[in-house]
Amino acid sequence: MIAEIGHFTLVLALALALVQSVIPLVGARMRWASWMAVGPVAATLQFVCLAISFAALTHAFVTSDFSLRLVYENSNTLKPMLYKVTGVWGNHEGSMLLWVLILALFGASAAWFGGALPDQLRARVLAVQGSIGVAFIAFILFTSNPFLRLAQPPFDGRDLNPLLQDPGLAFHPPFLYLGYVGLSMAFSFAVAALIEGRVDAAWARWVRPWTLAAWMFLTVGIALGSWWAYYELGWGGFWFWDPVENASFMPWLLATALLHSAVVVEKREALKSWTVLLAILAFAFSLIGTFIVRSGVITSVHAFANDPERGIFILAILAVFVGGALTLYAARAPAMEAKGVFGIVSRETALVLNNVLLAVAAFVVFVGTIWPLVAELAFGRKLSVGAPFFEAAFTPFFVLLALILPLGAMIPWKRARPGRALRSLLPAALLAFALAALAWAVGTGRPILAPVGVALGGWLLGGAALDLWQRSGGQMSRIARLPRADWGRAAAHGGLGITFIGIALMMAWNVEDIRIAKLGESFTVGGYQVTLDSVEEVEGPNFLSTRAKITMTREGGETVVLHPEKRIYPVAAMPTTEAAIDNGIFRDLYVVIGDPQEGGGWAVRTYIKPFANWIWAGCIIMALGGLLSLSDRRYRVAAGARSAAPPPAAQPAE
Repeated sequence: MIAEIGHFTLVLALALALVQSVIPLVGARMRWASWMAVGPVAATLQFVCLAISFAALTHAFVTSDFSLRLVYENSNTLKPMLYKVTGVWGNHEGSMLLWVLILALFGASAAWFGGALPDQLRARVLAVQGSIGVAFIAFILFTSNPFLRLAQPPFDGRDLNPLLQDPGLAFHPPFLYLGYVGLSMAFSFAVAALIEGRVDAAWARWVRPWTLAAWMFLTVGIALGSWWAYYELGWGGFWFWDPVENASFMPWLLATALLHSAVVVEKREALKSWTVLLAILAFAFSLIGTFIVRSGVITSVHAFANDPERGIFILAILAVFVGGALTLYAARAPAMEAKGVFGIVSRETALVLNNVLLAVAAFVVFVGTIWPLVAELAFGRKLSVGAPFFEAAFTPFFVLLALILPLGAMIPWKRARPGRALRSLLPAALLAFALAALAWAVGTGRPILAPVGVALGGWLLGGAALDLWQRSGGQMSRIARLPRADWGRAAAHGGLGITFIGIALMMAWNVEDIRIAKLGESFTVGGYQVTLDSVEEVEGPNFLSTRAKITMTREGGETVVLHPEKRIYPVAAMPTTEAAIDNGIFRDLYVVIGDPQEGGGWAVRTYIKPFANWIWAGCIIMALGGLLSLSDRRYRVAAGARSAAPPPAAQPAE
């Protein structure tokens, strides 16, 4: 009965989304206040219905209701409760229900907190958001219904993919969807502005908080996915340039560009058409990511479905929304004239370069991701584009971006003096040089990547600190009283610098050893004496494990005991590797136990990962920077925003 309630409220949500997508739009066109007022009510009710539907599906997983086909295929009575709950979104149908729930949450939030928006703009934003809801709820009901029953319910289920039974991946999808789907708000604001024919500073102030929230969640989601890949898959890396990893990275790059571009619109009334285009493209790449994950065009541990019919449906949604938005953009872009004039050396120019580099980097990732598919369809050739291509083609753009960021944050608007700007950043340059020299001295004979990466990280950190110092007027007493947005920007740039340092040192100074070790045998890896003490069989709640005890001792007395495992999940009949990691500020000790060997002994992989945790620490600091900026009241819609908006630049057209 509860499942039927969930199915019914899902159908009701579709009807409410239809109401939300039509009536407020007509009301905005005809200037009928009562019709425009339907939008917030419909958005709220749609969210409530989807929340009930999602709760019903969660109840089915928690109670192991195997009469639902989805529960039977993705759960088991032996599974721990955490993974019963997270199993709700550990599959295609349930994850799509979470997708539309978050979509409705953002629409309802615009209704709840958008009271300062002009009535017509809010009505159009909610209508566009509702139309996206119509498309995806229909997609769920017609191709991916999570509430289908089995005629003869089995006693137990098939279990969730063991690779997904992990805390890191349990929380990775919700954060990722909050970022993916959150970009729909920037898209809705862009389309509403195009319909209305007005893009101005007030519009930029309204769109920035939504974009910032989506960017923040996307940052956390990508970091969680990278962290999971690092410790769960047992290969010792943090980024594989997998197509699904790239599918989340491309919207992040474009959302970052959108945040910086919106600043120029707000402060200088320039880059209007480019900012609107970025808002469209950022959500377009989110939809492309959804297509990649759910169409079966690629094979990945991250992929949810391999049904081509579902892929065609998503491709149709992509074509309608992105194609329609770009058509509207082509018609309206000439009316969005830039008002701000700026010199070649100015903050505007730095932000334009920032945008160009981020957009080109996203395009490079897109080409590398999609090219194997194009080659197979067009030329009948099976190709693989791996890390060497991405690292060679992508890295130069991010190096240039890192060089520009501190300068762009500190030079004045409109026109600046290059010499004065560079002199103000001299301490950051000295810090970068000193850190590079230190990395070079410590890593003599190792790749040049370490000094370069450390120098760029130091440059970003020093630039962020100098930015705060400059804004405080050189007075320590005033730094703490700076607006949160200033602190947020500095934290985001500094966090990127920390991530640069972590990536460079981990890749350049990584120590790896793969060998066959016998019980009681010792060997040396990177200054540590490694001993395989024992291997035993243990039983977990829903798995059987081969568990090793490995002791690592360093000269000077440090001793670490690690317990890597190789698990078998009997229900799914699938093995997983559980790496044992001793985390540290400056290094990780990382050990993996493999299969027993015919001649005796076990396959053992040992890694020493310098500064590995700096990668994710930097990502957390970046996300906290976004949260700090979002908490600044200047980023919220001002009460007087209505009166600040100038008259439309073109006639409204629905």
